[in-house]
Amino acid sequence: MQVVMFDFSRYRILTFDCFGTLIDWESGILGAVKPVFERYGVEVDDRTILETYAQIEAKHEEGDFIDYRIVLRFVMTEMSLRFGFDANPSELDCLSQSIGDWSPFPDTIDSLRRLRNRFKLAIVSNIDDELFGGTAKRLEVPFDWVITAQQARAYKPSAKTFEYALRKIGCSRNEILHVAQSLYHDIVPARSMGLATVWVNRRAGKEGSGATLAKRSAGPTAVDSPNTGHSLAATAQPDLEVPDLSTLVTLID
Repeated sequence: MQVVMFDFSRYRILTFDCFGTLIDWESGILGAVKPVFERYGVEVDDRTILETYAQIEAKHEEGDFIDYRIVLRFVMTEMSLRFGFDANPSELDCLSQSIGDWSPFPDTIDSLRRLRNRFKLAIVSNIDDELFGGTAKRLEVPFDWVITAQQARAYKPSAKTFEYALRKIGCSRNEILHVAQSLYHDIVPARSMGLATVWVNRRAGKEGSGATLAKRSAGPTAVDSPNTGHSLAATAQPDLEVPDLSTLVTLID
């Protein structure tokens, strides 16, 4: 973790990525996908599942906007083709059907409650409004703003998502501190727009890149950043790095 002096008093709004930062989405993904694989006798390790998910999801989030339910269906469709089984319609929707049941990280709810005493809170997430409804109940803490990809008609890392969030919140970007786990989806594009960022490095010490890409693609969303093709860890340069939300709360206190 970077140990730095950081002036939190400059900010009045914390914006959060949701899945991977507040919600343990990798456990949720594996919990939805692995039973399908097992029914067809497909043996694939967790790292391969997560990294395959990241590649397929990012591909379908580029270009013209499509609903997140369809993105998740495409993920399962392509996984079934890659790993050689013929999933039924219910199995193709296993991710969207389960997403509302994915659990927060153990430190999420208490941290959000404590942070709410000092800041206004917002969600900026690659999801749609309906699917977020189940997640909102899991988080328990009310947010002042919920910004979804469906509202912005674009998926992070597109700058359009952050531009929409700034318009909806209606404040100066200097008042916002963006908190996120994904370098690819959040830290790079937020930094490119002049937002201060906190990288919640929840994958510290784990092998592989997990359910987010380790590099930006050369596709349409790559135009939003000058970092195309380079290692995100080397180029993102967040203002602060913490291993979890509890540490962030401690630093603020």
